[in-house]
Amino acid sequence: MNRNRILVGAALALAALGGCGGSAQTGKISVLLKDAPAAFSAAVVTITEVDLVGSGGTTVLSTTKTTTDLLKLANDTALLVDGAVVPVGTYSQLRFVITGGYVEVGGVLYASSPTYEGLPEGAVVGGTLRMPSFAESGLKIDLPAGAATVGTAAKVVLVDFDVSQSFGQDAGASGAWVMHPVVQATELQLTGDVATTLALAPGVTLPAGKTLADFEAVLTPGAGGDGTTVPLAADASGVYGVTFKYLLPGAYTLTFSGPSGVTFATSPAVPATVTVSSGQVTAAPFLVTSVAAAP
Repeated sequence: MNRNRILVGAALALAALGGCGGSAQTGKISVLLKDAPAAFSAAVVTITEVDLVGSGGTTVLSTTKTTTDLLKLANDTALLVDGAVVPVGTYSQLRFVITGGYVEVGGVLYASSPTYEGLPEGAVVGGTLRMPSFAESGLKIDLPAGAATVGTAAKVVLVDFDVSQSFGQDAGASGAWVMHPVVQATELQLTGDVATTLALAPGVTLPAGKTLADFEAVLTPGAGGDGTTVPLAADASGVYGVTFKYLLPGAYTLTFSGPSGVTFATSPAVPATVTVSSGQVTAAPFLVTSVAAAP
């Protein structure tokens, strides 16, 4: 059975930040995998080893096999390495050994092998996904500023795998797809969350058959790029909202999309700018102040 270890709370991976590595000669490092949204139906990879490469050699951080759909990490994070103990020193690269994968584009599956273990049961492979040498030499990811110093305090490294730029069609006539990863590693102390809610202002009602569950929240990095869209859901007290997790500190643009045939206005007006702070949850409450049928 494929083992997919999904981080379910920031505290799990970040708890080690306040601790020490056990001696003056070792430190701890955790590695999180995140994805930027993309226009694929699926982008699955199997990672069988994660290494940390430095001037003193290569340290194996994990040999736990992890098979994950990168698209599901757009608003989530996979925990690849949890507090691995490594020698104190300076390291320049992470290395992922990727033994297989597939992408689904336009209803067609392109796989590294027709017998790739991560394929859905009964899947029919319609083409090839080429993954040059990643199972042997591995995917090498440069650490921020070319190096990261691991001391006795733990470090967390977020690896952002940009699916939209990491898979492309072969330039030839084979119809195959090629994996050429665009990956960024960012050393973190703490990420942040945006918790947004949407409620109806007094006297405002939605058309018959429509509820706030028909709305979606869309969060886009202020510097540009694809947005992450998540449907609103009610919490235990009946408040509709969504929490965008594991965000790098900085400015983001938040807006809402409503059900078909409905136009609406909010207070504050959207799109709105929200700022994510390290280790903090940014609250972003909104009210629907007016609703009308779309022209």
